[in-house]
Amino acid sequence: MKKLKLQNDSYKMLLSDFEEWLDILGYNQKTVYYTPIFIREFFHWLESYDIQRLEKITLDTVKAYYKYLGERSNQRTSGALSKAYLNKHQNALRKFREYLQKQGARTFKVHLRLEKRESTIKDILTQSEVKQLFEVTSYSSKQSHTRLRDKVILVILYSCGLRRSEAVSLNVGDILFDAGRVFVQQGKNYKERYVPINKYSLRILEDYIFEARPMYNDTYREEALLINRYGNRMHGQDLERRLQRLLTLVDDETLREKHITPHCLRHSIATHLLQQGMKIEDIQQFLGHGSLKSTQIYTHLLELL
Repeated sequence: MKKLKLQNDSYKMLLSDFEEWLDILGYNQKTVYYTPIFIREFFHWLESYDIQRLEKITLDTVKAYYKYLGERSNQRTSGALSKAYLNKHQNALRKFREYLQKQGARTFKVHLRLEKRESTIKDILTQSEVKQLFEVTSYSSKQSHTRLRDKVILVILYSCGLRRSEAVSLNVGDILFDAGRVFVQQGKNYKERYVPINKYSLRILEDYIFEARPMYNDTYREEALLINRYGNRMHGQDLERRLQRLLTLVDDETLREKHITPHCLRHSIATHLLQQGMKIEDIQQFLGHGSLKSTQIYTHLLELL
């Protein structure tokens, strides 16, 4: 959809200004990139019906557009658009409406009900399976500093429950040893939070920072906690690859068949905390969820385990 051509100059300008607005407000890169693409498709649809001004958009216009989305085919895969994708279009329209309001421009109503999605959580690890992943870090690489980094990756993703993007954004200075906290500066929508961490995990981080991390190249010039062999900040794909490496080493066929991702570890710790009796509100704060509804999905998961 990003290749759709717009003819209306005012729509082109609005789209550019909207993207800049998202960037200035500090939304994450994916939001800044993809949200304008959804609005571009909306503008392109408006042009196809000769609706050249925002003032002409009514509630019926928005409903007609949403009906079109529900009927159009998915260009990447066969079939229709997924419910998750439809929700992204809705959220983009609402975000664009917010932008117009902030600019003092005339807006339009978006009275659409979000699609109910099936849980995207595929696999939850048991505590025993998590223990197996930690155990294989003792021989996950020939290099001791890489083995210790693997263990730190598990600590950050599971013990601290961080998102993949939060994990790779951590700096050494974000580990607050005296306070027993990890400072998450780059949370979702740039929301900061402090995550508690136990003494055992802190010792693992301390060993990595002062013994293993200096063994990587040029670490003096990089603030990142997790770095690659070149001394640069690790990317999300790097974490995925290391997790897959650990998975190949476990002596458990059932575990090896599971789809293990950074988010899988985050889901697992949330479920385990709930099983241990932690209050749902505390888990919400621990995970950095903006809404309690996002956390309550784990109460439903417990019924399936």
